[in-house]
Formats: sequence, C-alpha cells, structure tokens
Amino acid sequence: MSMAIDGLISGLKTTDLINSLMQAEAIPQTLLKNKLADSTTYITAMQALNSKVAALADSAGKLAKPAGTDLHTASTNSTAVTATAATGAVDGTIDFSVDKLAQSQVTVTGPLTQWPDQPPTLTFVAADGTVKQVTAGSSSLADVAAAINQAGVGVSATQVAAGLDPATGQPLYRLQLSSTTSGAAGAFTAYRGTPADVTAGTATNLLSDPGAAQVRAAQDAQLTLWAGTGAAQTVTSSTNTFAGVLPGVSVSVTAASATPVTLTVARDDASITAAAGSLVSSVNDILTFIGQKQAVATSTDSAGGTVVTGGAFTGDSSARDVNQQLVDAISSPVNGVSPSTYGISIQRDGTVTFDQKVFGAAMAADPDTVKGALTTIAQRVADAATGASDTYTGSLSLRIKGEQSTVTDLNDQITDWDTRLTDRRSTLEKTYANLEVQLQQLQSQSSWLTGQLSSLPTASA
Repeated sequence: MSMAIDGLISGLKTTDLINSLMQAEAIPQTLLKNKLADSTTYITAMQALNSKVAALADSAGKLAKPAGTDLHTASTNSTAVTATAATGAVDGTIDFSVDKLAQSQVTVTGPLTQWPDQPPTLTFVAADGTVKQVTAGSSSLADVAAAINQAGVGVSATQVAAGLDPATGQPLYRLQLSSTTSGAAGAFTAYRGTPADVTAGTATNLLSDPGAAQVRAAQDAQLTLWAGTGAAQTVTSSTNTFAGVLPGVSVSVTAASATPVTLTVARDDASITAAAGSLVSSVNDILTFIGQKQAVATSTDSAGGTVVTGGAFTGDSSARDVNQQLVDAISSPVNGVSPSTYGISIQRDGTVTFDQKVFGAAMAADPDTVKGALTTIAQRVADAATGASDTYTGSLSLRIKGEQSTVTDLNDQITDWDTRLTDRRSTLEKTYANLEVQLQQLQSQSSWLTGQLSSLPTASA
C-alpha cells in the first residue's frame, strides 16, 4: 500500500493529478469494458432464445411425426377393465367377457422339521419341459429355500411356520414354492431327486408327500370376444394385460366378469387441439421474447435530456431472421389453404393466435385434412427451429460462438490494458517524485545562494 505524501515541496496534490491523468489514460479500456458488458448481455439473451428455439424444434418435430396427431382415447363401461390407446389405434367398439385372470402357481410342501433327503436334491420341470436341478448344502429348510432362490429355476421358495410336531415338540415348517411369472407358461412340477430319477420314474413328486398341496394353479388370463355367438373367440395373456385386442390398444383387467364389457376407441380431438394450441403458444413465446429484446427504451438523464437505449437484439439480423422464419413457417398456406382456416392466425403486432373453436369445427368437418395440415405446419416449424438452434450448424448457435470469441478477445485486451495502466501509473508516480526531488534541490541551492549573498561585506559610502 502506497504511503506517499503529496507535494511536500511543490505543494501540488500529485495523487489527484495522477488519478485524473489515469482516468484519461483508461478511457480506451473503459470503452472495452462497456463493449464487454454489452456482449455479455447479448450472449445471455441469445442463449435464452436458443434454448427456447431448441425446445420448439423438439416439440414440433414430435408433433410432425405420425404419432403426433394419431391420438385416440380408449374407454370401457367396466371399472374392472381399463384400456389405453397408442399409435396405430383405430376408432371402433368391441364387446368381450373377462373369463379368467392370470395367476402364478403356488405349491406348498407338507410340514417338515428338515428336508427328508440328504443331500437335498430337487428337480424342477417347467411347462416347456426344461429340467433344472437344485442341490442344497444341508437339510436345513432355510438352506433348501436359499438354494432354490439362487438357482434361477423360475421358482421362489419361502419358509413358513407350520406349528409344532405333536410327537417331539419341534417347530414345523412348510416350503411355499411360487412361480416367478404368472400365466400357464410359469407352471412347474417339483420332484425330490435328480433329473435322472425323474426320467427313470423313481423321483418323488412333492405333491405326493403327506400334507403337500397345490394352493393355486398357473393359468393365463382369458377374454372371449363376441361371447355367446358363433364367432366367439378366446384371447389369452400370461399377464392381466392384453395387447392388440384392437390395433394399438392394450386392455388391463382386474376381475373376471361374465357380463359383456364394451371397449370404445375414438379419435382424441381434445388432445389434438391441445397439441396445436401448444405449438402456437411455443412459437408465440419466442416471437414475444424477440420483440421484447428488440424494443428501444427511452429515459431522461440528469441534465433533462432524452437517452435512447437499444435492447439486446436491436438491429440484430440473427434474431430478426429467426423471427421471420418462424412466422413464415406457421402462417404460410398449406396446399393453398391459409392456416387461419384451422384457427391459426398472425396478428398485426406480429404475434400468433389460436382459436380452439375454429380448429374444433374444422376437425369435426374434415379431421384428416386438418391433421395433415397440422403435421405440415409442425414440420415447417421444426425445420426452421432446427436450422436456427442446431448445435453445430444453427444460425443462433454460430452467432453465440462468434460473440463468445469476441468476449474472449475483449478480456485479453482489457488484461493487456491493466498492465499498461499499471506501468503508466508507476511512470507518473516516479515523474512527480523526481519533480519533488528536483524542487527540493533547487530550493536548497536557492537557500545557499541567499546565505552567501547575505554574508558578503557591505560597501561603505
């Protein structure tokens, strides 16, 4: 920290003089800093615009795909049956009955204190004939259950308390064996013995042991279409969800019902209308943002004069081009028909509006034409937005990268000026310090000369 004292000899306020000179010297750097602030503000605004346009490119691109407007609702007249419509669904109705629900097989052994065989070897035969052997490390029922669970045979084992042995008083347990998947394909048969024993017919089926039982049989869920008619047709599923009962429609059931269930699939006009409105809203949000950043603000300075300040995008061609491209994409005719026919209109202030009633009426009159027009408009918007926001080739992305390079260069120049100004201040401080020294020397010489002159003898008259 400098401890210099101003003008001991000269009486000048050298610090103030140096500070004033440095302010003048720093004008070029100040201009660079102002330009840096403007560039930083511009980059921030441009990045916000680019994010909005990129999001629009994504949403409009999805709407332009066949699935974007191929929207349907699926409903039933039963609380135990739900339906979902996806891409490819076709409008229509169908009746069916829910005959059975899918379930997994559950088998329990008889009461045991330990596994009756040593070593405990079991063989599981799946519904498709697959044979797998499981061997436990000991006759402990816990070890047997763990071995089954770790073997990956499609069966889980649980040890369940079953009271006390009346003869010995020892705790009894059962092993509950459950298929890990529902449906008939999850059925299994469990044997005590090796696969060779099963083949030879000498293995013991667990269900033949005293007290063993099959609690639940494996079965598929089943629907019957057109039940009670000559066209009756059954449909099965290993789960309680049926895919493809109708094209693009899945049905989930929670209870069997002999009463016919009616499934209805219809075009989802509400969702299509909402998608069109969302597209317009997203475009309008971008146009409004650009307009706000292009606006010029006026204010009054301390002297009462008017100060005009431009926005971040005032005079910027990149933002202006994006604005025009989006307006053209959403408002240009489709096959010679104005989008206003479908409720999409451009206003005098440059914004876009969406009239749900007009769109809904057009959908009711000619849904295929309206959906086709919406797809075309969405694709044009997606193309325009992608052309502006693409990470590598987008006009906005390239503009941002260019301005970031400018900011880097400005920061380098400002740093260089810091060094120059530091050197300049040091030079000025040395100059004024030398001035004080020179003045002190001159003052000393003046005092010496004055003393010498005063010591000279005075001539007599």
